[in-house]
Amino acid sequence: MGILSGNPKDEPLHYGEVFDIWSSLLVANGKIAGYQTMLNHAGDEDLKKILHEALELSKQMKKQVEELLKENGVGLPPAPPERPEACLEDIPVGARIQDPEIAASLGADMAAGLVLCSQVMGKCIREDVGMMFGQFHTQKAALGLKVLRMTKEKGWLVPPPLHINKGHDC
Repeated sequence: MGILSGNPKDEPLHYGEVFDIWSSLLVANGKIAGYQTMLNHAGDEDLKKILHEALELSKQMKKQVEELLKENGVGLPPAPPERPEACLEDIPVGARIQDPEIAASLGADMAAGLVLCSQVMGKCIREDVGMMFGQFHTQKAALGLKVLRMTKEKGWLVPPPLHINKGHDC
C-alpha cells in the first residue's frame, strides 16, 4: 500500500488544496449575497428562476465546503450578511442592475466557477475533494448552459465578432 492510499477522508489536505477550498468558500459567500441582491433587481421571471438556481447551488456548495474545512480544522472565511428582499419598483430606475447585465454577470460567474473547479480538481491529491469539485463543475456547466440559452432567447447575448469561414474553391 502506497502513501496516502487509505480512506481519502483520513488523508491530510495539502496547502494548495486548503487555499483553493478556502478561497472557493470565500467566493461562494460573496456570490450568495450578490445573487440575493440581483434577485431584487431582476424583472424577468426566467432570469429570476435561474438566479434562484444559482443561489441554491452556491448555498449547497457552501455547506459542503464548510463541512470539509471544519473536518480538517481550517478556519472559515468571513461571510457577508443575508440580503433582505426588496421591491423592484422601490429601486430607482437609474440605480437598477438591468436584466441583460445580470445575465451576463451570471454567465461570467459560471465560466469562472468552471475554471476554479478545474483548478481544484487538477491540484488535489484527495479523491473525495476532486469528486466534490467535479460535481460542482458539472452543476456549474449545466447552469451556465441554461444562462447561455436564455441570453440567446431573450436577445441579451452580445457576441464577439463572428468569423464566418465560407470555404472558397481554388
